[in-house]
Amino acid sequence: MKKVNVLPYIMGTVAALLFFGLCFYLFCPALNLHNVGLWVILDLAVFAFVITVRLTKGIRDIRIDTVKIPKNGKKRAKTTKKFHFEVKPYIPAIILGVLIICIAVIGTPLFNATAYSNILTVNEADFSKDLAESIGTDSIALMDTASAQMLGDREIGSLSHVVSQFDVSDDYTQIDLNGKPIKVSALDYAGFFKWINNRDEGVKGYVTVDPVSMSAKFCESDGMKYVPSAYFGEDAYRHIRFKYPTLMLDNLHFEIDEEGKPYYVVSVVEKKIALFGGKTVSGCIVLDPVSGETIRYAAEDIPRWVDVVFHGDLICTQYNWQGMYKNGFFNSLFAKKDCKQVTTYYSSEEEEESDDTPTSDYGYVAKDGDIWIYTGITSVNGDSSNIGFLLANERTGESRYYRIAGADEKSAMIAAEGEVQEKGYQASFPSLINVSGHPTYIMVLKDAGGLVKLYAAVNVEQYNIVTTAATQAECIEKYKAALGIETEKAIPEATEEKEITIASVKYIDIDGNTYIYLIDTENNIFKARAADHEDMLLLDAGDKVKLTYSGNTITQCKKVSE
Repeated sequence: MKKVNVLPYIMGTVAALLFFGLCFYLFCPALNLHNVGLWVILDLAVFAFVITVRLTKGIRDIRIDTVKIPKNGKKRAKTTKKFHFEVKPYIPAIILGVLIICIAVIGTPLFNATAYSNILTVNEADFSKDLAESIGTDSIALMDTASAQMLGDREIGSLSHVVSQFDVSDDYTQIDLNGKPIKVSALDYAGFFKWINNRDEGVKGYVTVDPVSMSAKFCESDGMKYVPSAYFGEDAYRHIRFKYPTLMLDNLHFEIDEEGKPYYVVSVVEKKIALFGGKTVSGCIVLDPVSGETIRYAAEDIPRWVDVVFHGDLICTQYNWQGMYKNGFFNSLFAKKDCKQVTTYYSSEEEEESDDTPTSDYGYVAKDGDIWIYTGITSVNGDSSNIGFLLANERTGESRYYRIAGADEKSAMIAAEGEVQEKGYQASFPSLINVSGHPTYIMVLKDAGGLVKLYAAVNVEQYNIVTTAATQAECIEKYKAALGIETEKAIPEATEEKEITIASVKYIDIDGNTYIYLIDTENNIFKARAADHEDMLLLDAGDKVKLTYSGNTITQCKKVSE
């Protein structure tokens, strides 16, 4: 009986296990057969096993031959190395790799077009009834992530004890906080050594950005130890993975509850088609970053304060599956009958000219205590018009379609920029609102420094109807007037005149506008918008002025000579 040397196989097994363990720790793949990443690591582990066995066996093929050298009578050793790398031992790894590719292809829309089109359920709804005008300006989330980052960085930059150790995460999450849209982002450790220095106390707060008032605020919290910027076992994703090794996770992000307590939320996803296709959400896991405790929720049991479980990118992808494949895969390639998709958006001309595939974008609306994304729906023929709109709940995945034809978001942005083209302002991605039954885009116009300068409203069905103003409320009022809609006007208060001595002057930002507040020696308060009364910027405590005012709003101010 031929004697078998088992050492190479033992060493190969050890190498494969070490490779797999290292990959699991570093990349945290789900130990789930539906996770293609797991199969790739397994295939590489098989290669590691085969290579180690062959190298170990090759050691036995080294032999030392003694050769006589006649000239000096000495002998020297000659080493001959013989390694036999054959194709056959690698066949299992190659077969596994081919099998992974075949399974992935079987799960594509080519063979499962109907299944893909049925992943997302979309109900048709009435725009005027469903998206009530009572939503108002305080529920419109117009701020893009770039503007939020700028305001957040500016707020943290003013806190010397924070900015030296932490950065604001670029990952801002749009949430609904007590009925109002807010963007939130946690602080990140500013590098490995800052983590070492601060890990005992943890991350001490987060930033909130109000997209209506365009203001940022730093909120202190208990020390958060389990965050994405931490290392080793305190990395938030790794901490969750080790607790739930078999679950497929997606979209780890930061949120706060109604009381301002911080959490990290990650979606639990499943693959519904074949082994790797048809991704959808089955629930979420909520991590308390202070204590490290986690709670898993099924989709139907997710708490109301959690806002993002069905991420907007996934919803857009699922809608594209429905819009493209409901009449079959080959129809989406050739006839393209009734094919539609979400609108695409480029943030710059350079991106539009590149060969990269454009990504979908969407606006946000705070509605019924949840954050809903909205995006236009267009045909696949590449025109600049929408045939409808999709509104989807990021907590529940509920999706509604509104059959409204009109300009797409990019065209509306260009129309708004054209109103103030001499200023060179750029429009942010718009949101969709209902103004007296008229579907309307509303957006902000920013200068080159990213500061919000104006608000713009554009009619969806007639995008030549455009209005701009310094505040949301004023913009909508001007927009109603442009549509010929009568608005209720308050009865103006009687105008009065008074001479006062100023005790103090205050400056307050409201909706992106600076207001001047004058407090007289009798503790009466009067206000005016700085842009309308620039001469008031020169006033100081002790000055005497003569005011004309209505209520407490100044209509005219004149300094009294001493």
